[in-house]
Amino acid sequence: MSAMQPSPSYRALFAVPGFARLMASALFARTANMMTALLIVLFVLDRYHSPQLSGVVVLFSVVPGLVLSPLAGALLDRGARTLLIGLDYGAGAAAMLLVVLLARGGMLPPWLLIVVVAISSLTAPLSNSGTRSLFPVIVPRAMWDRANAVDSGAYVVATVVGPGLGGLVVALVGPSAALLLPAGIWAGAALLLIGLRMPRSHTESSGGIVRDAWDGLAYVVRNRGLRALAVTLSVFNMGFGFITVGLPVLVLSRLHGTSVQVGILFAVMGGAGIVAGLLAGRLDSEGREREFMLAGCAGSVVGMLLLAFSGSLLLAAVAMAILGLANGPLDIGLFSLRQRVTDPAWLGRAFAVSMSLNFLGYPLGSAISGPVVARSVTATFLVATVVVALSGLGPLLMLPRSAERAVTAPEPELTHSA
Repeated sequence: MSAMQPSPSYRALFAVPGFARLMASALFARTANMMTALLIVLFVLDRYHSPQLSGVVVLFSVVPGLVLSPLAGALLDRGARTLLIGLDYGAGAAAMLLVVLLARGGMLPPWLLIVVVAISSLTAPLSNSGTRSLFPVIVPRAMWDRANAVDSGAYVVATVVGPGLGGLVVALVGPSAALLLPAGIWAGAALLLIGLRMPRSHTESSGGIVRDAWDGLAYVVRNRGLRALAVTLSVFNMGFGFITVGLPVLVLSRLHGTSVQVGILFAVMGGAGIVAGLLAGRLDSEGREREFMLAGCAGSVVGMLLLAFSGSLLLAAVAMAILGLANGPLDIGLFSLRQRVTDPAWLGRAFAVSMSLNFLGYPLGSAISGPVVARSVTATFLVATVVVALSGLGPLLMLPRSAERAVTAPEPELTHSA
């Protein structure tokens, strides 16, 4: 490391221009996302009394955006990333407000709810991929692990605050009115981005947005590391999709708990994840991404298995804590690998496609879990256990012990422009 480079500490990381505001905005938005994931399930269960519909709503709240993610990535690579990220935050706020107004007016049949959440999902890749694609641009390479640890920590903080606060608000004002809270948080996330200046980055473009989107998809398919992530995380997230529908049903039916306790359990997972993420971020993951990911998959199998046989809130809390602890090394391994194997000229497109493929299993798992959980909560988490165990085959078979990097990204320039 040269004398001109900042030391790889968390304090130096937050001194990088733009990083703190970008993370604060992302934290707000992720809190709204995690809150909405729980609130929309509680809303459907309360209004329509249907676990199956809950799974379908979760599916349509994600899949349309995943399908259009290559186009979102092409837009991100053309610049104005903070503006596009803010656009998604505004769309999320508007969708929740519309759901509340339609529900209060008695004009929200199930099909219309599905349409609203599907339309709102179209812009989701702009923020999901846009934020993380900016990290390698603004953060020096020596700080990538710590930046990823903060990113993972922000996500699990959102896991703590979002569902916990959401469950409390549902208990106070009901599931419908509670949806106004994430709408307000999304609006705050958008306001934090106003005036934020980001560095310029080189982009390879064919000139046409559709061709750029196709090239981005082809780039991910050809990239060995990104292919491994797509297989591993799509299967892994399918298992976690079962939790979104399964945990509320477990708590409300088998354990005779409340919506507040559902939120507390998600908060336990998030709190454990914060600790694990910050500790894992202090380790050097370069060349050991495979081992980090395998450790995360193994720990998640244990947590899922405990959930399957939870007969008390205490055992469920232990299971969720284990899932959170496993999340730390998994996130650091996958985030760092994705950054190291992606050419900076393809960050927007590669991240948009990669993250969408990685996340694809989550809505599928949520949709599948609806009919399964209606029959058996235990079977729901046993299936999730098997699925998560299978995801470990991805890094085990597709990544070498010392992960290959397709490219070596240059240090980002810290001169800023509009």
